[in-house]
Amino acid sequence: MIFDGRLKLAGDRPKPVPANGEALIRITMAGICNTDMEITKGYLGFRGIIGHEFTGVVEAENARARKFVGKRVVGEINCGCGVCSLCLRGLEKHCPRRTTIGILGRDGAFAEYMTLPAGNLHEIPEGLSDGEAVFTEPLAAAFEILEQVRIGPSDRVLVLGDGKLGILCALTLKLTGAQLTLAGKHAAKLAIARDQGVPVILTKNLPARGKYDVVVEATGSARAFETAMKLTRPRGVIVLKSTVAHGTPIDLAPLVIDEITVVGSRCGPFEPALKALAQGLVDVRPLVSAVFPPEDAKKAFAAARKRDTLKVLLDFGKG
Repeated sequence: MIFDGRLKLAGDRPKPVPANGEALIRITMAGICNTDMEITKGYLGFRGIIGHEFTGVVEAENARARKFVGKRVVGEINCGCGVCSLCLRGLEKHCPRRTTIGILGRDGAFAEYMTLPAGNLHEIPEGLSDGEAVFTEPLAAAFEILEQVRIGPSDRVLVLGDGKLGILCALTLKLTGAQLTLAGKHAAKLAIARDQGVPVILTKNLPARGKYDVVVEATGSARAFETAMKLTRPRGVIVLKSTVAHGTPIDLAPLVIDEITVVGSRCGPFEPALKALAQGLVDVRPLVSAVFPPEDAKKAFAAARKRDTLKVLLDFGKG
């Protein structure tokens, strides 16, 4: 699935050739993310094969690394240069010369094959299905919050947004024992989190001003940041998860007046995400709304855009 100003099926393409240190991966499952849909609206100006949530089987690696051949894998999406000061500090996702599969300078996972550095790969635990493991990347993004903000049982935490990422953030933060609430507009979506022990509330029933220690903004809406500011206590923390193609004017004075800390948060650690999935600590299966074959990718995107839809998967049928 290529985006060159519009979405289109690419047809037959030659297998990509892995560069030094890279693996050739046969894609088995891929997930459509809100970021993919924002790319089709112009986000980051990307052109090429989109898609960054995937499972696959490694068919070949070059001489530098062969331990993954024949293994089922997921992969971290950012590829740093490996030599700059940020990469040497383990911050490859912030490398100024990085590529990011399906997002920035590197073809993505909505294809039969893709390549990725072997160092980005993680083996899928035995017994974990592709349909669950494909959630590793977005679940890792939820775990990134815990890398950036200390949250404990005494903290009042609000997650705004009952979409895929909002629910995953709520299910992850539940593991901290915090006083957690998930707010959203759709009772059916909220029920998925509620059934796993997360207290929920309809957005319209939120108080006009709140006293939350941490507010996670995961609505996918540029306007929701103002709501987050109103619901964060003085010297509280807003964790900003939404990435949108087009912004909106925002009055930032409340950040100064209430001395609120804003934390941008995106990609996160794969190991705890895979562990949570494998141990059943987070059940992602109820989030799957539909599964399509890759030849119906346009229909899959149309389905993913519907308000009542959560995760839509592309099953390449070769796992």
